[in-house]
Amino acid sequence: MSISIAFIAHDSQKSDIVTLAQKHQATLSRYHCIATANTGKQIQASTGLQIELVRSQHDGGDIEIAARVIAGEVAAVIWLFDPDHIQLLGSNLLPLLRVCKIYNVPLATNLATADAVLQSLGKRLVAHLIFNPVAGQGNPDWDLAMIRQILEPQIQLKVIFTKPDVNPADQAKAAIAAIQKRKSTSPDTDFIIASGGDGTISAVANALIGTDIPLGVIPRGTANAFSVALGIPTGLKPACENILTGNTCIVDAARCNDSPMILLAGIGFEAETVQRADREMKNLLGAFAYLLAGAQQLLEQKLFAVEVEIDGSVTQFQCGAMTIANAAPPTSVLAQGFGEVIPNDGLLDVTIAISKNESLNLSDRLLAIDVIGKLFTSALVKTPIENEVLVCFRTNKIKVTATPPQKVVVDGEIIGTTPVEIVCIPDGLTLFAPLVNSLIPVRKAVELSS
Repeated sequence: MSISIAFIAHDSQKSDIVTLAQKHQATLSRYHCIATANTGKQIQASTGLQIELVRSQHDGGDIEIAARVIAGEVAAVIWLFDPDHIQLLGSNLLPLLRVCKIYNVPLATNLATADAVLQSLGKRLVAHLIFNPVAGQGNPDWDLAMIRQILEPQIQLKVIFTKPDVNPADQAKAAIAAIQKRKSTSPDTDFIIASGGDGTISAVANALIGTDIPLGVIPRGTANAFSVALGIPTGLKPACENILTGNTCIVDAARCNDSPMILLAGIGFEAETVQRADREMKNLLGAFAYLLAGAQQLLEQKLFAVEVEIDGSVTQFQCGAMTIANAAPPTSVLAQGFGEVIPNDGLLDVTIAISKNESLNLSDRLLAIDVIGKLFTSALVKTPIENEVLVCFRTNKIKVTATPPQKVVVDGEIIGTTPVEIVCIPDGLTLFAPLVNSLIPVRKAVELSS
């Protein structure tokens, strides 16, 4: 859904509307523009802007624009008319005037008002909202209406719905290209919001790595691990309010085999657990699906040999699980060897659950349950854990090979099997995030204006 500015002009006013469009060309380039046929052709020819042409006013173009207003697709209407023909115009102007009044859309009928409206829109933030309508268990129509109600008084939203056959990362890249194209004329005004589960949010965040374009997050998924890990509110209203504060933090990102990673990679146990917790189980049990899948996997998990290479030095372990985390919520217990994964320290947190036996017997599995409990406690109190079955260290780059090859999950998605090479990207991602101790605020990224 593109947010539009609509133009209508009588023949005697077309030169004025063209001059107006030339003056505010930078602002208009940030919006989708629609216009009645002849008016739009003249604006397009003089500015090079892409204008969607509707019917001429004589053929009902004003009615088409009114319908767009009702659909919530129009930010403002500019209608310059010939004052000498006001009596003939009245019957045509009144319906659009009524619609704009009902839907609270500015309608400018002279150059002074039009200039003020376009100046206001030029200062207004534009956010590309990538919205997954099938995420979570809520009502997507209600969720989107609530998001618009909270954000649109201060932010102009361009809503992009995810599709089953389109990667959200590709949709984010298209939005990034549009933002970067306009950055020379409207710096630091456009940004991207992702609303959905961890899969959607991770895909969008991955596309933003290294761009300096801020990301707003409105979580609506099952686990919402990304938001929890970075202190972003998980409720719809507080998540929107977090974006409205304009506070941003810069956090690290990472690459796993050249694929973007913002949370963590799990090898062995965690990857198998994620694969067990399929969509049907998550729809039925919500976040408990991961607990059930983990309990089932613990009974079946087998040991594997892992070879870890850091700065040319190679170490071997016998283990059942390995986690390499850039950021992680407390519920990602296998990442919590240090009690807290710091998302902006330029390092990866590595936790390896080792074993001195050739296979996992009953006592090993009971010990694993005890260690998982201690890891969860250490995450809650943010205190490192010391245990003989855990190896924990931090590094900025690591290469892992496993025998036999093990499945690897990155940010909740199975990406294949070992070997993997993971590299931290310091200061790779800019987020709208609260001011919390583990995140270092770097700037007030945007000044919100109504």
